[in-house]
Amino acid sequence: MLLDRSNKGVRVLMGKRHSAHAFMPDLYVFPGGRRDPTDHRLGFSGDLKPTVLSALKASEGRPIPEGRARALALAAARELFEEAGVCLGRQHSPSGAPLPFLPDLTNLRYMARAITPPGQARRFDTRFFAVFADEAEIDPSAILDSRELQDLQWIDVNDFSSLQVPEITAIILADLRAGLEADSSLPHDRAIPFYFTRRGRFLRTLL
Repeated sequence: MLLDRSNKGVRVLMGKRHSAHAFMPDLYVFPGGRRDPTDHRLGFSGDLKPTVLSALKASEGRPIPEGRARALALAAARELFEEAGVCLGRQHSPSGAPLPFLPDLTNLRYMARAITPPGQARRFDTRFFAVFADEAEIDPSAILDSRELQDLQWIDVNDFSSLQVPEITAIILADLRAGLEADSSLPHDRAIPFYFTRRGRFLRTLL
């Protein structure tokens, strides 16, 4: 989630998924996508805060390796660029580089984790991140539609009633609002909501 606090209140960047998509067509979502194998090999200019990296490594069972945890954040930075044209880091363009910038993960907050309920056409184990545009020196006007997301908009976190969003997106937005109300800086060491379904019950716990 890319957040803009340059004016009164906070806005979040959202875009509409293409109608041809098999998963969540025509719904408004945050920029993002699946982790690619290449994300494990991406360089970066700034690492995650230790508390964020530790939270990402945590799971219900065995902790995931540090490299895999970091790759989740690198995937978020890559997807933000691919879907909205935004560089989360200092731009550079060495020959053969996979991205025109070195991702800076320093200001990323780990906001939530959610696993798609059983029975869906496609299932994902999703991690949600947030970063303030001003912290990352991102110009809120410098966003571009892509093949993945159309009609990119800055949406007031307190009013997204005009958009059709997935149920989990509405839940994450509610968590975001609560987090901002508790502390507008969104501390990096906040508790992480985890949503999943067990025996037909939709559950929320904290990591």
